[in-house]
Amino acid sequence: MHLKRFKEAQAYEAPHHFGCHGLRLQGFEAGGPANQWVGYSQFLPGGGAGPDARPFEKVYVVLEGEMTVIVDGEETVLGRLDSCTIAPDEVRRIENRGQDTCKMLVVIPYPAEV
Repeated sequence: MHLKRFKEAQAYEAPHHFGCHGLRLQGFEAGGPANQWVGYSQFLPGGGAGPDARPFEKVYVVLEGEMTVIVDGEETVLGRLDSCTIAPDEVRRIENRGQDTCKMLVVIPYPAEV
């Protein structure tokens, strides 16, 4: 088992994100997960990311608040404990249109070069 306490999580800057504070909960460390890493993203009201696409899939799980996910012009609002998978190369935009901070878990595979 690889244990990492929340107080040990390291902040990171995610590309194309705004109004967001990200913490790496698991990954990119000795003894950590071999296939993916887990981030904890806190989006302020008006915060979001994109539009962009990555060559790998990612999973979003909303823990608190709401997040609007826009793919191919279709908007979907994720609420508490809702989740979605963004496919490889799928262009997405996410926006916190609410008045509360949106807290999300993000699961992403390691880049090919890691």
